[in-house]
Amino acid sequence: METTQLTKAKWNVDHYHSEIQFKVKHLVISTVTGSFDKFDASIEAEDEEFNNAQVSFSAEINSIDTGVADRDNHLKSDDFFNAEKFSKLVFKSTSLDLDGSYGTLKGNLTIRDITLPVELGVFYGGKIKDQYKQKKVGFEVSGTINRKDFGLTWNGLTEAGGVVVADQVKIEANVQFIKQ
Repeated sequence: METTQLTKAKWNVDHYHSEIQFKVKHLVISTVTGSFDKFDASIEAEDEEFNNAQVSFSAEINSIDTGVADRDNHLKSDDFFNAEKFSKLVFKSTSLDLDGSYGTLKGNLTIRDITLPVELGVFYGGKIKDQYKQKKVGFEVSGTINRKDFGLTWNGLTEAGGVVVADQVKIEANVQFIKQ
């Protein structure tokens, strides 16, 4: 009996039309937003419905940008990410389940050599051919992690005893992929 092997299509991130951000409460009263300027992402999928596609993502810690150089340098230090020793954060999916435009992306996130399972919400924006006849798809991915689970434990206390940096960090990715 002959078996048919399904070919997986590869989709690479379109850096010009993608962004990876994080948001964390500062002093409990405001939110600081940061991004990673250098990152890579890809999807391997058997079809354009993307269920059970394999998603991978990595970001260079030294590309962190919050708009304040001193804060960026502190985040790159051993108090937080330790960019010198752990140059990247990495995500590898274990499943992607879409029901129409909405779904769940599960996988393993590695920060500071600590790998833990995470679950992220997904909005599938659809697919289209651009003016250059390139097939593109768009996704919005979001979720929340506890930074302390990944060894990012530094914090300070205010005079009133409140914390400087919240434990919960929101992750937001707006990504566009190009079919290879």
